[in-house]
Amino acid sequence: MVMDAIDFRDQRIYRLHAFVVMPNHVHLLVTPLEAVSKMMQSLKRFTGREGNRMLGLTGQPFWQDESYDRLVRNDTEFERIIGYIERNPVSAGLAPTPEEFPWSSARPIANRPQVSNLPHKDA
Repeated sequence: MVMDAIDFRDQRIYRLHAFVVMPNHVHLLVTPLEAVSKMMQSLKRFTGREGNRMLGLTGQPFWQDESYDRLVRNDTEFERIIGYIERNPVSAGLAPTPEEFPWSSARPIANRPQVSNLPHKDA
């Protein structure tokens, strides 16, 4: 459900570059197409409501209130962050390689945005 929500919003409210859905948190590397606070509110509200519905819970917070965002300044940092995100399941002992974790962008996808086609390259 979380992956479907992430995918649904790709190209609508952000351009998705990398992601991983871990058991207790999510990492996203995106180029926002609207305010980050609005983007996160949309994603967290929908997935929180659906997650609680699936679990039969009401009145329970599904996500923590905070989220962390930062500006990626260059291609080197962009690649480092992708590596961190996609290696997260391996570091946590959930998969032997990033490509073997099913809830991640590390799986081979031919049309996934790369450093060479980021919006800042057009400037």
